[in-house]
Amino acid sequence: VQLQACGGGLVQAGGSLRLSCAVSGRTDRSRSLGWFRQAPRTGQEFVAAINWSGGYRTYADSVKGRFTISRDNDETTFYLQMNSLKPEDTAAYYCAVTDAVVHNIRDPVMYHGWGQGTLVTVSS
Repeated sequence: VQLQACGGGLVQAGGSLRLSCAVSGRTDRSRSLGWFRQAPRTGQEFVAAINWSGGYRTYADSVKGRFTISRDNDETTFYLQMNSLKPEDTAAYYCAVTDAVVHNIRDPVMYHGWGQGTLVTVSS
């Protein structure tokens, strides 16, 4: 499976961005897709995840109510709509897939197919 994230950029605090993750190749081992982020000098942080069917979604407490994860109907593109952005949301954002459905879905070790990240910068 190959994934490519895009849509990052520079935005003022309070603004919005929509990230996209294009999925191609074999997806038979993929049951969920997750977004993670990494800021300078910090580790990977779970942001959000969604089951392939779209029936289950989960968010980190830090983004709950501001970010929305979704997918298109043909299951080849997944999105992360980010509203009310804060400077602390500044990070490189990555998408990846996992065969986890609920249990361990927030653990980056469970994921594979990491694409090149997209940088989000939120100015104060």
